[in-house]
Amino acid sequence: MAMPRKLKNMNTFHDGVSYMGVSKAVTLPVLARKMEGYRGGGMNGPVKADLGFSDDGLQLEWKIGGFDDQVIKQFANQSASGLMIRFAGSYQRDDTAAVSAVEVVVRGRHETIDMGEAVAGEDTEQSITTTCSYYKLTVDGTVLVEIDLLNFVEIIDGVDMLAAQRRAIGL
Repeated sequence: MAMPRKLKNMNTFHDGVSYMGVSKAVTLPVLARKMEGYRGGGMNGPVKADLGFSDDGLQLEWKIGGFDDQVIKQFANQSASGLMIRFAGSYQRDDTAAVSAVEVVVRGRHETIDMGEAVAGEDTEQSITTTCSYYKLTVDGTVLVEIDLLNFVEIIDGVDMLAAQRRAIGL
């Protein structure tokens, strides 16, 4: 591999509505684990134990141009999975021209809506942080990661990481 895949274009969909021409930027959720060091007798150093997802959870940050009242109407949504946002990215390698479709689907609710600075005759944008209860990453039609925090599901590259734990607790 000589050249990396770079984002060449993108779109976002908010509850199924295309934001083509409106979506400006998306910061995809950070996948982070909560780890705690453990060092017992006979160990020469600590080994971090995996305790699940970090306390910050999963968040999607996105910016849209102008003013969008749909986002504001959804503020204080009562359901932890009440909204769906889909990011569709076109990533291309410049050495082979191969294009990869990268899709991220999240469900959650808006935590913050920053209306930005309002100056007449200047560009305006809204910045939204959506806290996520569900996350799915698909690359070229293959699901790499699917996380459903409310239903205790974590599938990484086709492996159900929580299947044994669900069985152990009767789920």
